Amino acid sequence: MQLSEQEIIRREKLAKLRELGIDPYPAALYPVNATSEDIKKNFVEAKKVVVSGRLMSRRIQGKASFAELQDSAGRIQVYFNRDEICTGEDKTLYNEVYKKLLDIGDIIGIEGELFTTQVGEKTIKVQHFTILCKTLRPLPLPKKDADGNIYDEFNDPELRYRQRYIDLVVNPHVKETFVKRTKITNSIRQFYNEKGYLEVETPILQPIPGGAAARPFLTHHNALNIPLYLRIANELYLKRLIVGGFDGVYEFSKDFRNEGMDRTHNPEFTVMELYVAYKDYHWMMDTTEQLLEKVAIDANGTSKVRVGENEIEFKAPYARVPILEAIKIHTGVDVSGMGEVELRETAQKLGLEVDETMGVGKLIDEIFGEKCEHYYIQPTFITDYPKEMSPLTKEHRDNPALTERFELMVNGKELANCYSELNDPIDQRERFEEQLRLSEKGDDEAMFIDQDFLRALEYGMPPTSGIGIGIDRLVMLLTNNSSIQEVLFFPQMRPEKKAVELTEEEKAIVAILKPQGTMELAVLKSQAGLSGKKWDKSMKALSKHGLTKVNKTEDGLFVELSS
Repeated sequence: MQLSEQEIIRREKLAKLRELGIDPYPAALYPVNATSEDIKKNFVEAKKVVVSGRLMSRRIQGKASFAELQDSAGRIQVYFNRDEICTGEDKTLYNEVYKKLLDIGDIIGIEGELFTTQVGEKTIKVQHFTILCKTLRPLPLPKKDADGNIYDEFNDPELRYRQRYIDLVVNPHVKETFVKRTKITNSIRQFYNEKGYLEVETPILQPIPGGAAARPFLTHHNALNIPLYLRIANELYLKRLIVGGFDGVYEFSKDFRNEGMDRTHNPEFTVMELYVAYKDYHWMMDTTEQLLEKVAIDANGTSKVRVGENEIEFKAPYARVPILEAIKIHTGVDVSGMGEVELRETAQKLGLEVDETMGVGKLIDEIFGEKCEHYYIQPTFITDYPKEMSPLTKEHRDNPALTERFELMVNGKELANCYSELNDPIDQRERFEEQLRLSEKGDDEAMFIDQDFLRALEYGMPPTSGIGIGIDRLVMLLTNNSSIQEVLFFPQMRPEKKAVELTEEEKAIVAILKPQGTMELAVLKSQAGLSGKKWDKSMKALSKHGLTKVNKTEDGLFVELSS
């Protein structure tokens, strides 16, 4: 492992601490009794406190020093005085340990008393400090120049998401998003618990990935010697519980879909699903309006939320628009009653890419998604989906070609999906068989037939309404974040590129090439001064690592340093 100069210096300091008899990673409990926020809110002059946190800045002025300590609640100023800390003749703790062996980012404990500086800053006067963790890597802290300009901010998205632990330390505002996420889920729990619904847990590993149209992740259970899937939805298990006699159940479900990744999709995501017996989708619309208005107020103190350039109002009631009417409004085409061939031709005329594997449901979904969805900024229930799009949904009571389903659109994206649940086992079997036919046509998102779920329905499920709300997308809306990666502590990332270790000869070639970026091959070879064998070996290695490439032009061969 290659270490930077700063990492080497920190390891040397670590060794010196141990030589002084100081354990840089003590095991004993540290008796913290206050946080930076507690101290500022309930400040009492001369009060004794014990705090801990990271050393984030310091200004050493001889035998005195002001520093900043950052804990889980924020930052507070601390004052180190050599004679206060070292009351005897031995000044090692201040002169050596504090001034020379501590670094920014080290975690320390402080015992001291509160006082207010001449400029009114609430401060802790340090009477004793303890090293709780010596850090071996420097924090990527931003720097500010004399004009107030900030440089070297830790704001590269890939680094921030990959190293969230650093992001949370050096960008404290990021923590607010995740605190608010917990407020949102707690608000939902409170709403449902007060209605008497039971929070439950259902299997993540499932023999059949049911409850949604999505491509699953596949694994294998060695002891049982069977394939298992990471769940794509928990719907069918929750409905089994309704069969079993619960009137209302809900679950915050980690779901997994082996599909693409973008700013609104992560392969692992969180959905809250609720199922309530003896209700329908009209009742669920009313209930969802009440829920989201409450959650917005609990999270932000208001039902109005700023999302990018839009102000979204979560106060009930929300508009309700049938999906076929929405398509007619925004495309001018009435697709109701169209068969698969006519729908495919219509989609192609609208400029959409479609293929032979797409049935009626997929085609309508594609038309709505591409031509209509983005218009619905304010919360809007898109209702009454065609039967082909909704294999788990009850047939519409007024139109047998449709189903009693809605999707809630907010800021141009789906936030929730709800059905009056299909509880006719014969109808459900026929819908599953239609999904099987779609699968045989090549639709890898078509649903599996879950024979055990069909058996459960044959024992009888009362009329039920169910809804799934995308928690990640809800948090994005209520925290004004446009990327799902911003609201997940640890989003899925591509494998990290490993640093390439170069030989001395390879480093020499890169050093010569770097100032110009491109050089004539003969000139580069001459300046490198390598033997033919070393030159060939080094150039092959640099090309293999993707660091250089040779281009043939009319003027000869040129070596280009890849960016």
